[in-house]
Amino acid sequence: MEAKRIDGTDESPEVILDKTTNEFIFRGKSLPEDVKEFYAPIHNWIEEYSKKPNDETILEFNMEYFNSASSKQILDILEKFAIIVANGKKVSVKWHFMDDDEDMEDAGESYADIVDMPFELISY
Repeated sequence: MEAKRIDGTDESPEVILDKTTNEFIFRGKSLPEDVKEFYAPIHNWIEEYSKKPNDETILEFNMEYFNSASSKQILDILEKFAIIVANGKKVSVKWHFMDDDEDMEDAGESYADIVDMPFELISY
């Protein structure tokens, strides 16, 4: 399965989805003009990955900011991985946030309450 790599910009996050190296990283800001268009190939990749996932997947989120439209896309991503968990594979989330960024910490806590998988909140 070919890796999906998207370079980050001022308006969109860096995304690395690589089954071979077991890297699943979302980093930066997410406020793309057309959020559905930006996230569509990511959702498609995850759908394909979910057919034959690794035994263990660790999702790394290190987001500086995301708008409400991106928040919904991130939840959809987490829910797709929760289905992988329901099918017997291990998936966990490492949610990184700056010490003084209460909004990003709260977002991580909210996602952790919604999806059924291990969630680690990591301040830096």
